[in-house]
Amino acid sequence: METVTLPQLLVDPELRRAAEEVLHENESLSDFMVSALREGIARRRLRREIDASKADSRARYDDAYIAAEDVHAELQSMLNAARKNACS
Repeated sequence: METVTLPQLLVDPELRRAAEEVLHENESLSDFMVSALREGIARRRLRREIDASKADSRARYDDAYIAAEDVHAELQSMLNAARKNACS
């Protein structure tokens, strides 16, 4: 596989020390950075898929939307009826 170079990453010394402290045995800082980059890309792709799925779901069900206040009122009505029947 052909490799390319990413732009230089400038960080403060504390961040570099923190990264070096968590390296696994025989893992280089470069290995760690590549792994972190891959995980970040995968996480963002997944987030993008989830957001697209949510948007699609909302678009399909916008017509079926019921306001929370209406749901609460209906539930309160059902509870009141159940209490009335329980006391009868």
